[in-house]
Amino acid sequence: MKQSLFRIVWRSVNAALLVSVLVLLYAAGWEHSVRRYLDGFTDAIIPTDATPEQQVEAILLWMRNGPPRSSAPNPTGLAVRDPQTVLNYQQLLSVCGTATNAFLNLARSNDLQVRRLLLLAPDRRAKHVVAEVLLDGRWIVVDPTYRAVMRNAKGEMLTRKQLQDPQTFAEATAAIPGYPPEYTYEKYAHVRVARLPLDGMRLRPVLDWIFPGWDEKVDWSLFLERESFFVLSTAVLTTLFLLLVRMLLGWYADQRLHIPRFHLRSTLLRAGAAFFTTPEIK
Repeated sequence: MKQSLFRIVWRSVNAALLVSVLVLLYAAGWEHSVRRYLDGFTDAIIPTDATPEQQVEAILLWMRNGPPRSSAPNPTGLAVRDPQTVLNYQQLLSVCGTATNAFLNLARSNDLQVRRLLLLAPDRRAKHVVAEVLLDGRWIVVDPTYRAVMRNAKGEMLTRKQLQDPQTFAEATAAIPGYPPEYTYEKYAHVRVARLPLDGMRLRPVLDWIFPGWDEKVDWSLFLERESFFVLSTAVLTTLFLLLVRMLLGWYADQRLHIPRFHLRSTLLRAGAAFFTTPEIK
């Protein structure tokens, strides 16, 4: 009975591992394709000798005055986490979440350090999404929806902490026509845990207790904003997990059940030896 059950589990794990490896290969090709597309895009809109600040301005200039973009009859059906889709549809470049995704993907493709920033209402619902760019050791706030770098009356670039001051916030937004005054910076986050099923299962307090500052110390932006990278990361973790399970099952078969099984490593070694060894002529 044990041996029959083991064989079912063993074959199931091997089948799942094979599927996981295939998905991993597909996701790696997908992510590589997306990165090549973004590299070509940034080469076209950002001067090669631009400083980091000029790179940010070049991306915002393209978002503000770029060529005509497509318009979908039903934008809700668009792939909002696919950079190639986001960069080519006007409706997506007009929404704070996807506009920020477009900016982050282009900036990261040009080796800028960037991350998303969610501005939260008192009930911790996201009211707006902006980006932070690391320039000269400071996380400067950029609002891709309004195509603007947040600056004070002197033209100095502002950080999130500086924008928490009402006077500084008023100075920064006065230069941006139609900027909603409720997009303030008192409450913020980098990861919207509430979007997970069951309202995030109240994970944020638990994560804050176990690992204070977890969403600030780890850059979650790429994982959240790019579907190809999400699939690749998930496939890598799943493959590693299934390999570990397979190793444990192999140990159990050898040490506890004492039943013969398929040894992938030894089979590959024998196949390699047979392939590369010069045959003897008798």
